[in-house]
Amino acid sequence: MTPNDLLTSLRPLLAAECAAEAPAAGVDPADLEQAVWVRLLSEGRATAPVERDRGRRLRAAVRAEARAARRHTRREVPYDPVADEPADPLDSGVERAVLAAESGRELRAAVRRLPGRCPGLMRALLSSGDPTYREIAGELGISQGSLGPIRSRCLGCLRRMLTAAIAAPDPGGKER
Repeated sequence: MTPNDLLTSLRPLLAAECAAEAPAAGVDPADLEQAVWVRLLSEGRATAPVERDRGRRLRAAVRAEARAARRHTRREVPYDPVADEPADPLDSGVERAVLAAESGRELRAAVRRLPGRCPGLMRALLSSGDPTYREIAGELGISQGSLGPIRSRCLGCLRRMLTAAIAAPDPGGKER
């Protein structure tokens, strides 16, 4: 049997073994298969004369490459380009907490200025108790089916108020 015939005859077994071992190793089966071929051909084991040991040696080589791939995967650290950027001075916990508290105060002040039933509904929706629509409807004396449309109108009104309060820059970078 020529080396080409031998390699052609071993390929289906190698592909099946790699397909079985690759998911546990966290690699692509084709990559694992290529690594096994490199290992076998560099060691000269793929063309060894003993016919009955080829399958066993092939499976052992696949498992060894899968173990190596698992070790490499555990040791690799993905590159995070954002982590290498200099830290923003406003990125500390204290500044973030202050900004979040101020945003919450601005939102609550805008909710108080809403017309009609909107302040009560928005306060109920923003409450930390996370009430259900049924509970909100019972508390406000509104039918549960009308909460969605009222909420939509209130959010639209709130959006218009906040957009007017916060001047968004024009495309040229100037404020309106």
